[in-house]
Amino acid sequence: MDPGHGFICPIILALLINQIGSTKIKSFVQTVTYLPHFISTVVIVTMINIFLSPNTGMIGRLFPGKNLLADADLFTPLYWITEVWQHVGWNCIIYLAALSSVDLALYEAAKIDGAGRLQLIRYVDIPTILPTVGILLIMNMGNVLNVGFEKVFLMQNSMNLSASEVISTYTYRIGILGNQFSYATAIGLFNTLVNFFFLVLANIISKKASDTSIF
Repeated sequence: MDPGHGFICPIILALLINQIGSTKIKSFVQTVTYLPHFISTVVIVTMINIFLSPNTGMIGRLFPGKNLLADADLFTPLYWITEVWQHVGWNCIIYLAALSSVDLALYEAAKIDGAGRLQLIRYVDIPTILPTVGILLIMNMGNVLNVGFEKVFLMQNSMNLSASEVISTYTYRIGILGNQFSYATAIGLFNTLVNFFFLVLANIISKKASDTSIF
């Protein structure tokens, strides 16, 4: 997951689930959002192809004569929407664990003072998970260039290649298919150095801003 919307969505989901009063409903919502994480990437991409098929797909039929997966401009939104859907429930678990440690007396005191749900989220829940958010953001910044290989490669085609080519797939084409192993190694090393730079930078900023760091 990227440190943008893919990082923020699990936080929002955890805050919303935490506001559900019924234990049964909360467990049901958690289960439904967790399940996509355990679906194979190959199955996910197959589902995407079926749903977006121009003639028979549930979504593809809404755009007659247009192949959505062949549109380079739509590749990035399609990738991230499906990526968030698949992993948002799983990634929110750690935030729910942090929220479970909140003293119930804080909620009661806030409600006595007239706080509504939004105020409870803003003044109780968010401050509680901020240290966790800081640590996970630092760790995510260490993978800022690592979009992944399997899903991108499976979703690629000759029509969307201009938008779907990422470092991992480019390295595969250059190194494995093109037999330029030294060049591919240099690309991988550069990728690692850039990720390490962002990791250290995020750690420094986080330590100065909130006294939260991983080293």
